[in-house]
Amino acid sequence: MSELLAGLNPEQHKAVTAPDGPLLILAGAGSGKTRVLTHRIAYLLNERNVSPYSILAITFTNKAAAEMRERLTKLCGSDADLMWIKTFHGACLAILRRNAEYLGYRQGFNIYDDSDQKTVVKECMRRLNIDSDKIPVKNCLSVISDAKNKMITPEEFLASYGNDYLRSIYMRVYAEYQKTLLSNNAMDFDDLIMCTVRLFKENKEVLDFYRNKFKFILVDEYQDTNNAQYQLVSLLSKEHRNICVVGDDDQSIYKFRGADIRNILDFEKEFTETTTIRLEQNYRSTQNILDAANGVIEHNTGRKGKNLWTDEGKGELIKIYKADNEYAEADFIAGKINELRKTTALSDMVVLFRTNNQSRALEERFRMSGIPHRLLSGLRFYDRKEIKDIMAYLHVIVNPDDDVSVKRSINEPKRGIGKTSMEKADEIAHERGISLYEAIVNYSSEIGKSGAKMLEYASLIEELRQEADTMKLGEFVEKVIKKTGYLAALELNDDVESKSRIDNLGELISGAKSFEESEEDASLRNYVDSISLVSDIDNYDEDEDSVTLMTIHMAKGLEFPVVFIAGCEDGLFPSERSKYEEDGIEEERRLAYVAITRAKKELFMTYANQRKVFGKTEFHKPSMFLSEIPEKCKDDITPKPKFGGFDVSNYTFGEPKAQTVNFKSFTQTKTSAPVKFDFAVGDRVKHGKFGEGTVLEAQAVGNDMRLKINFDAHGEKNLMAVYAKLTKV
Repeated sequence: MSELLAGLNPEQHKAVTAPDGPLLILAGAGSGKTRVLTHRIAYLLNERNVSPYSILAITFTNKAAAEMRERLTKLCGSDADLMWIKTFHGACLAILRRNAEYLGYRQGFNIYDDSDQKTVVKECMRRLNIDSDKIPVKNCLSVISDAKNKMITPEEFLASYGNDYLRSIYMRVYAEYQKTLLSNNAMDFDDLIMCTVRLFKENKEVLDFYRNKFKFILVDEYQDTNNAQYQLVSLLSKEHRNICVVGDDDQSIYKFRGADIRNILDFEKEFTETTTIRLEQNYRSTQNILDAANGVIEHNTGRKGKNLWTDEGKGELIKIYKADNEYAEADFIAGKINELRKTTALSDMVVLFRTNNQSRALEERFRMSGIPHRLLSGLRFYDRKEIKDIMAYLHVIVNPDDDVSVKRSINEPKRGIGKTSMEKADEIAHERGISLYEAIVNYSSEIGKSGAKMLEYASLIEELRQEADTMKLGEFVEKVIKKTGYLAALELNDDVESKSRIDNLGELISGAKSFEESEEDASLRNYVDSISLVSDIDNYDEDEDSVTLMTIHMAKGLEFPVVFIAGCEDGLFPSERSKYEEDGIEEERRLAYVAITRAKKELFMTYANQRKVFGKTEFHKPSMFLSEIPEKCKDDITPKPKFGGFDVSNYTFGEPKAQTVNFKSFTQTKTSAPVKFDFAVGDRVKHGKFGEGTVLEAQAVGNDMRLKINFDAHGEKNLMAVYAKLTKV
């Protein structure tokens, strides 16, 4: 026991050894919450003699679950394999695999991703004669997802919004969508949790089984739970009440996904006997960074309250930089990264921004500056066309009733099956109330001239289904790629893109073999499930030596020695829309808190006087969050205008008038003439000696201009326009 508790600070010690019953751990950023969670589980096993079979630990990402399992294996040995350490979706999927028949589903249901959902909704709208140009598919999906997160069925949706014309359309699509999913023997991500809650509410014997099984439940990132997740946890823990939730109300930033901050704020109201412990000692950041975060978040009223501190020392001041526009901002960040990369790995630096469209200027400047970088929100491996095509085959093999996967795979590679024939097969299936695959197998003669080719496809699927359980997973995936003719079609093209696709398919085979080696049950069904549950953040490779660019929402849970937060402007961060939403500014402030606390050693916060938004130039004030950072821990590093090496910040430019300029050892009085040059920040220019470059700063000085230019081949130079003889490119 002494070894288990060694190294814990007093509050961590209290959390690990807290008595049975409800436990709320308010864990500030970088306070060691994963360590507390894993040590508490080990303490329950070693000191309380709790069976590992009776522990359910829930996280939000596969990455977090894998980290927790790895730590518990070190602490508890093989007992870690006997616990349920899963994501919300993973835990619900495991429960539904055993019990989905209670809800009308058949064994082997598939999980639809975003792309599959769009396909189904579009088809539903077509059947309902709803114009998807007037009612966007993404709007329907958003409304449906929100309803499911709130545990609202199509019928309840109608009762709530029956008099609203637009909402009534959404309800019709929602109802048809659910009907289609059931017919396809498929669920979407939201269904996994909603259906599990339904299962528990409608089948007491199933609920009792899992209540008796999981006597101790621990939930990570509780501030991010939505209503459906809250109900799931509440149902499971209502009787034994051994529920431990860990979270930070100050990091609740996913309201747009349905997260409800009230779940953590009101936890003590539901469980009145709760033990509450605050983890405030930070092991990640310097005190100046923490003071900045504390200074911002204390302006929120809807919070439990805590104050982060560290033993790591004051550290560097937070650097604030004002740029003329988004390109000058990007140039500053690129320049600073090139300075820092001499002593800091590129992978230790990140640029955060509020919205994805901010990445464009940054990516352009990074390319010009030769800075290796990657945008985390880019296309995921499993979203690539060739990967989704083969995965569609695998989905059909485990569940032939999956119409979406049949439609995707049946003509990949091309088999000469036309759109008219597919529509005919779809019509037959719909009229007879059967799946598309069944229609192909049993009614191919009624489909038309492509019926025989469709039947060949079905024969191929049946042949592969027979072999699925007899071959090793990696070998089977390779066989599917070859047997379907997919590989041969790519090899026939013999172009760069096809070769890249072939390489990706090779990586898919490698991944299947790795799954086969690491999983006890390496069945095709389990493999397909594991791919369905992969998230963006799970693909993040911390070892790749390049600067990462990502939205602040994507950065939650990560940390970097050097952080840049770009676009700290009113109307951008906080967003303009947040000003008109309930709790909008408070959520944006929590987002600022998350962004600031990603930094370990150095933090740069930048903003621009103006930037183009949807093609129009907008002028912004600095973000309110910058002013909320205490003066003692920040430093404005924006250079002051200079002339001839001397500060001329008090020198007034504009209309012609008499001005006095202190220059070297004498005072010169002169009358300004209108500026003859019109260079602006962001302009591309050419110099006789230095070649092409980009204007970083442009300051009028009498009838001349002082320019700071980043030349492609010679770096930054300070020039006076009258002597430089520049031409615009």
